[in-house]
Order: sequence, then C-alpha cells, then structure tokens
Amino acid sequence: MTQSSPTVAGQTSRSFASGYFFGVPLGDLGWFASLLMGVASGFIAFFASTFCAIAFILVYNTAMHGSIDFALSYRLVGFPTGIVVMAAALAYLAMLWFKRILRRS
Repeated sequence: MTQSSPTVAGQTSRSFASGYFFGVPLGDLGWFASLLMGVASGFIAFFASTFCAIAFILVYNTAMHGSIDFALSYRLVGFPTGIVVMAAALAYLAMLWFKRILRRS
C-alpha cells in the first residue's frame, strides 16, 4: 500500500512548467518585479562566477608559480556569465508575463 503526500483540498502541485520555481510564483510577477528578479539573478551569477574564477586563479598562481592577472576573472568570466544569465532570466520572466497578459485579454 502506498501513501500519497498530504495535500490541502483544492491545492494542486506546483511544477516548473506552471510558473513556479522552488515555490515562488514566477508567473504572477508584474513587469517591475520580473525586471528586478532578472537583473538580480544576473548580479548573483556575476558575483558567484567571479568569486570562483578568482579562487581558481589564486590556486593556479600559487601552485604553478604563474602570473595570471586577477582582472581577467571579471572580464572573461564574471561579466559574460552575468550577462548570459541575466538575458536568459529576463527572457523567461518576460515570456511568463506576456502569457499572463494575453490570457487576461
């Protein structure tokens, strides 16, 4: 005998396809909230990838006695990663926003 997870009457499961991501209702965001979330995700990706690149350059320079410039971590890793993640997030959130607007009309 299998047990199903307890649910509240009338509550449906929240899946990625329905506009929920880790329980956050992305499909219900307005245009400003979508813009803010997209830009914030780009900043988070920029800082995380820059940190990882700086740590890698630090280990590489220490172990190999190299002299890689730390500015490359911003220019070649952090900035492109932040731009790509921000563009992808903004495209996805804009698609959800347009779907919601078209559904209402």
